[in-house]
Amino acid sequence: MVEITPGAAQPSRRLHDDYMALVGRRRLYSGILLALFVALMLGGFNLAADRNAGGFWSGLPSFFDFPRDVISEAWEARAELPGHLAEFLPALVETVNIAATATLVGALFAVLFALMSTRGLAPFPRLIPLVRRVMDVCRAVPEIVIALVLIYVLGGGPVPAMIAIAIHTVGALGKLFSEVSENASPKPVEGLQSVGANWTQRMAFGVLPQVLPNWFSYALLRFEINIRASAILGFVGAGGIGYELRNAISWGQGKFDQAAAVFILLFVTIVAVDQVSTLVRNRLIHGGAP
Repeated sequence: MVEITPGAAQPSRRLHDDYMALVGRRRLYSGILLALFVALMLGGFNLAADRNAGGFWSGLPSFFDFPRDVISEAWEARAELPGHLAEFLPALVETVNIAATATLVGALFAVLFALMSTRGLAPFPRLIPLVRRVMDVCRAVPEIVIALVLIYVLGGGPVPAMIAIAIHTVGALGKLFSEVSENASPKPVEGLQSVGANWTQRMAFGVLPQVLPNWFSYALLRFEINIRASAILGFVGAGGIGYELRNAISWGQGKFDQAAAVFILLFVTIVAVDQVSTLVRNRLIHGGAP
C-alpha cells in the first residue's frame, strides 16, 4: 500500500487551488464582459429609439399591419395572382441574371486574387499584403453604397447592380478561396516545380484539382446571397424584381396584391436555388452524401 506523505500532497493541492483561482477569474471576466455587452446593447437601443422620435414603442403594436394588409388584399384579388406572377417573371429573370453574371465575374477575379494572396503559392510574395487589403476593401464596402455611386455615374439599370455585387463578391470569395488554397497539399506543386513547370502550370495542375470542389461550393453559396442582394439593390433603381417591389409598395393599398406576387416569386426562387445548390455542393464535396 502506497502512503502519500503530506509534503507530496501539497503540490497537487496548490495546483488545484491555482486552477480554481483561474476559473474564478475567467468567470469574473466573462461576467464583466456580458454586463458591458448588455449595457451597450441597451444604450444603443435607447439611442436608436430616440433618433426615431421615440416612436418605436408606440409603433410596435402596428408591426403586423403591413403584412396583414398585403395578405388580405392578395387573398381578395387571388384570381389575378397568376397574371401578376407572369407579369413580374421577366423582372425575376433579370434579377437572377444580375446575380449569376456578378457571381461569375467576381469568382474569376477572386481566383486570381486568392492565388496571389496565398503564402507559398503567390508569384510575388511581397504583394500579398497589398492584395489582401484590396480584398478587404472590396468586402468592407456594402453593395448598396457601390451601387448608389455607380448609378450616379452610369445611370439606373442592371449594369451598376452587377458591378457592385461583383466587387463585393471578389472580396468575399477571394478570402474564402485563399483559405482553401492554404490547406492544399504542397507536394504536387513541388513535384511540378522540380520538372520545370512555370507558375501557371503549377497552379493549374497542382492546386486547382485539389481546391475546385470547395471553390465551386463557395461560389454556389455566394450565388444564393447575390440573388438576395440583387433584389435589394432594385430598391435604389438598379432594376430587377426589387424595382418592381418598390413600385408596388410605394403605391400602397390597391397594389399590395402585386407586392404579394413579387414576394412569392422571390421566395420560390431563393428556396429553389438553395435546394439545387445544396444538392450540387453535397455531390461535389461528399460524393452525393446528404
